[in-house]
Amino acid sequence: MPAQSKPVQHLTPFGAALAGALGGCFSTAVVYPLDVAKTRIQALPADAKGKGKGNLSMLSVILRIFHKEGIMGLYRGFGATMLNTFSMQYAYFFFYSFVRTSYIKRLTSKLAPGSKLPPLSTAAELLLGAVAGGLAQIFTIPVSVIATRQQIGRSDKLDGDATEPTDDSFLSVAREIIREEGVTGLWLGIKPGLVLTVNPAITYGMFERVKSLVLLARPGGNGKLSPWLSFLVGALSKTLATVVTYPYIMAKVRIQARTADAGDEEQHPDSYHHEHSKHVGALDILARVWKREGFVGWYQGMQAQIIKAVLSQALLFMSKEQFEHWAFAIMIFATRFSTAR
Repeated sequence: MPAQSKPVQHLTPFGAALAGALGGCFSTAVVYPLDVAKTRIQALPADAKGKGKGNLSMLSVILRIFHKEGIMGLYRGFGATMLNTFSMQYAYFFFYSFVRTSYIKRLTSKLAPGSKLPPLSTAAELLLGAVAGGLAQIFTIPVSVIATRQQIGRSDKLDGDATEPTDDSFLSVAREIIREEGVTGLWLGIKPGLVLTVNPAITYGMFERVKSLVLLARPGGNGKLSPWLSFLVGALSKTLATVVTYPYIMAKVRIQARTADAGDEEQHPDSYHHEHSKHVGALDILARVWKREGFVGWYQGMQAQIIKAVLSQALLFMSKEQFEHWAFAIMIFATRFSTAR
């Protein structure tokens, strides 16, 4: 049965998830200071941006953080972000591998014996990625909310005027969110988060499509992309996904950081505390930004997002096969260890 050849090279959904999670943590750790800078740029409300738009380049924000908070400021929330990255990547790759494998098995069962399954369509890849991303978001968004709050710090840090040290530890931020907003506060941004499942769906759908085209153009190859070609294809795929979904990315950060609510407090101080439990939604944020800044306002800080996201995603694609080998070795070791007991 040709479909079962080389079974030892096949990773289970758990193995694929572990490889993706390890690769995701590696790529995020490499570009982490860029992640902190882009989060702070995105979290700034329109009024704050208007006071100093010329100082919102990624480099200037990084230098300002370093000057005010030192090297640790560039790694604020690192632990929570690594936990969020690992859990999100693990959940996404697990669900994606599980859903994709199940879908392919279903299609294969309908083929005539000996027939070869054609590559999945772009629409199918997008749909499978969206389903996997939605399931992953539901389980991992609380850690994302905490990581976002840690990265931006207090409102005074956003403006670069921090005066007193504050407890921004993982548990402290979690307790503060629950105390002020209840347990549901840990799921702030879940709606735009679910919409943004199309981001990894577009990324991986584009990657698989371009990868298949490149491999078809190289019939003499070994069926794998070189690391640098994987880097380029991954960068192209993530750039497209980021441009398409960026307005919602910006809205989600402001919801989780509560900077959109802070903007309401400044504009409507009498009614803010009365409606404190009613957070501004993504569409409200986008409508407000459109009114103040027009279409261009939806893409404030996109350069920082693309630099960080493209480098991180491209590094992930570039190193994914290596981490798959490591994950496979870990699975073999775990299996031998369990059987030896």
